[in-house]
Amino acid sequence: QVQPVESGGGSVQAGGSLNLTCVAPNYMYSRYCMGWFREAQGKGREGVAVIESDGTITYADSVKGRFTISRDNAKSTLYLQMNSLKPEDTAMYYCATDPYYCGLREAGFNYWGQGTQVTVSS
Repeated sequence: QVQPVESGGGSVQAGGSLNLTCVAPNYMYSRYCMGWFREAQGKGREGVAVIESDGTITYADSVKGRFTISRDNAKSTLYLQMNSLKPEDTAMYYCATDPYYCGLREAGFNYWGQGTQVTVSS
């Protein structure tokens, strides 16, 4: 399996926006659940948002109303639009995909990208 590749991270001030992109090279990923996770320094990896191939979405409570997950199945590409960013959103953000599981638990996903760093300053 070829792993997903994330991009779009960076440094912004609080209140700013970033748009993350994840490309899943294997065409089969268009049928899989895809999701975003994040890992802040010294903390465990937590689910941010996931989206099923039919478009069903689940968000973590901490990002509802600020983050928007979307996907383009034709391009096997996943997006995360992050608005109203807060310093507590600072983390390494990972793209994950799996053919069977679609929830916010890290352990449910089998295919992971290398991550892209998001840093939000106050």
